[in-house]
Amino acid sequence: MVDVGAKADTERVAVARGSVYMAPETLQLIMAGNMKKGDVLGVAQLAGIMAAKRTSDLIPLCHPLLLTKIDVTCTPNPAAGRVDIEATVRLRGKTGVEMEALTAVTVAGLTIYDMAKAVDRQMRLSDVRVVRKEGGKSGDWLFEE
Repeated sequence: MVDVGAKADTERVAVARGSVYMAPETLQLIMAGNMKKGDVLGVAQLAGIMAAKRTSDLIPLCHPLLLTKIDVTCTPNPAAGRVDIEATVRLRGKTGVEMEALTAVTVAGLTIYDMAKAVDRQMRLSDVRVVRKEGGKSGDWLFEE
């Protein structure tokens, strides 16, 4: 692991996004709450939050962090045939939270896939990326889409 002991504690925020593309019929079932496994979007949101908290258990050399905020949203986008996922992670500490935000989005997407794969095996998780980072030595950064 990188030694971050000499770094100052600063407020740090990372926002990540991704999407799960699917057939229109699959998205309609999810939005109507008619999937056999239950509330897909609610479970995916919870899975993303839990994953952010466990990132250091999943990613080698990732620091365990005391996160102060994790917000995961899963928003249906019928016009595009997808569910858009966004995770915002915050802490006051010595290292950034990009990995936690990316992990939250990815696991939320995997959860959507798992809960809906019985009706649509062609779903795909795509476009997972950090879109904003704030704080730390390198300062703020914004993804240019």
